[in-house]
Amino acid sequence: MTFRQFAYRNVVRNRRIYAAFFMASVFSVMVFFLYSMLLFHPTIEDRFIQEIAIIGMGIAEIILFVFTAFFLFYSMRAFLQARSKEFGILLHLGMEKRQINRLIFIETLLIGITSIGIGIILGFTFSKFFFMIVKEIVLLPALPLYLSWKPFVLTIGAFLSLFIVISLIAPVFIKSGKIADLMRGDGNEKELYVYSKAKGYIGIIFLGVSYVMAASTSNSIVLVLLYFLPPLATIGTFYFFTDSVPMFLHKLRSSRRIYWRNFRLLSISEGIVRLRENARMFFIVTIVSTVAFMSVGILASLASFASQYREMNPLGLIYISYEGNELEEEHTSMLNRELEERDIQFSRKQIPVLEQRSTYSGSSVDIISVSDINELASEFDYLSIQLNKGQAIFLPPSPSSYESLNNRTVKTTLQNSDLSITIDGAYPYQLFASYSISTNAIILNDEDFSTVLAKGTMNEAPSFTYYAYYIPEWQKTKDIGLSINDTINDTFITGVSSSLPYSFDNPGLNYSIIRTTFSLLLFIGLLLAAVFLLAAGSFIYFRLYTRLEQDKKQFDVLKRLGLTDPEFKKIVNRQLIPQFFFPWGVAMLHSSFAFLSLQVVWDALAEISIVKELVLVLIGFTVLQIGYFYLIRWRYLAHIKAPS
Repeated sequence: MTFRQFAYRNVVRNRRIYAAFFMASVFSVMVFFLYSMLLFHPTIEDRFIQEIAIIGMGIAEIILFVFTAFFLFYSMRAFLQARSKEFGILLHLGMEKRQINRLIFIETLLIGITSIGIGIILGFTFSKFFFMIVKEIVLLPALPLYLSWKPFVLTIGAFLSLFIVISLIAPVFIKSGKIADLMRGDGNEKELYVYSKAKGYIGIIFLGVSYVMAASTSNSIVLVLLYFLPPLATIGTFYFFTDSVPMFLHKLRSSRRIYWRNFRLLSISEGIVRLRENARMFFIVTIVSTVAFMSVGILASLASFASQYREMNPLGLIYISYEGNELEEEHTSMLNRELEERDIQFSRKQIPVLEQRSTYSGSSVDIISVSDINELASEFDYLSIQLNKGQAIFLPPSPSSYESLNNRTVKTTLQNSDLSITIDGAYPYQLFASYSISTNAIILNDEDFSTVLAKGTMNEAPSFTYYAYYIPEWQKTKDIGLSINDTINDTFITGVSSSLPYSFDNPGLNYSIIRTTFSLLLFIGLLLAAVFLLAAGSFIYFRLYTRLEQDKKQFDVLKRLGLTDPEFKKIVNRQLIPQFFFPWGVAMLHSSFAFLSLQVVWDALAEISIVKELVLVLIGFTVLQIGYFYLIRWRYLAHIKAPS
């Protein structure tokens, strides 16, 4: 048997341990290759949305590569330390250290090259399906399958170099010491876990402070907490697993009523040993899972924003013309013509808006007549309202401001027209986009509005005309008014947008960009989260299976002592459930409090609730974890019960 054959058989013999490592590597290569296929696609060039796709895929590839490098280094370290007994035997039989280094190099490259090959094959196989999904998200007419050397070279070069580096560094991870120490293996040190009470309390305090601050955050401090909380929570999580939990278990051992009962003694004692071995692994799994939850949760909240965009923008097009706008007729006629050419049904309401100064607040007030409001409301099938002379109501700038304004009664005088009015209550429907008129607007009786209009003209009170386009099929307007929109964007870039005598808003265009961007980011994030979660599960998997032979011997002894199958499953559950769900639960707790802060951000930006999306995300991940737990437990029990 040659040296290469020996290395190959080593990999095959340890295939059960390497299975999760290999699967995670293959999946990482496949996702990286799919991103590369889209990155180099010949039809994705020189478009805004396509630029977002390219930037998103590029960033995702960097994140994926860095995380995969960390995952492979950590996994290889755990594998090699678990094989210390095997390396001790080889050294005892006369193998030199450089030969062991060469053996590890060949084994790692063998796994790496195989995972690269299978990952690329799977990636190219699913690339057409991947393009179909991206085509629908990016709204491209076509995204055909293509064949180019660039994605292959990038993927092979990136991961082959990574596996070569790991192959060269991996021998450092082998435990040094005498051959006798190596031959005793990795699992014979059963001393009690040493912990620090000070660090244990620090971990609990840091996490408690992080949760309290996240739950009580506000708009004024949320950005500061964004930089402060993650490192605080990370340090707290590390000390929590390495010191706080062992401290708790040590106190649990001192309670005979709890500890000396049924199989708790065995379960708790074994749990302490497992914690000693896996504390840092639990920390890594928790952080990786939290990152995955937060990635999908944030992107799902962005998708929630896109789904509620219509409620915040009930009109199809908005054109506002200020005093001195010579392009008003040209622009509005062009918008009408473009809508008619595309057979888009619409109705246009030309609403004059007057500006007056209120004696009550001393600030300016925008005024609209009740007849204009009722005409626009009829398009939405809303009930009309009636106002008497001298009576007015608030026009809420946003849905959230309705409650506070509806309970207010204000008596004021409009200075420019010397008109006394009583403002009582607020308009109950949302007809305009949030803050598209002003934060201080009221609706007047028609007679009072005419009085303000007449006196305002004499006193040169400022005003503007609001063109409200009601369009049922509003998503079809993304190509309407592009020339006006381009002009506004150009002036915004040059810093002279405030000098324009008009403004224009196309919710259909904005929504297409927002929906496409968020959907694409969500899709990218889901693939990354899948890699993170598979890797997190792999950490638990290979730590579990590196102890398989020791566990098998332990349970063989217990069976000879009369352990029944139900008792055996109960003990296994008590050992496996904490390993799977304890770091998962901490990650869930981290994510839940982080989402509380995220909700504050969304309340400030768009007054949107993201509770539904985030609950679905957490439930979805929980279902996946439960399924993964039962799969691993089934295989673990099968291997433990298998005859030697």
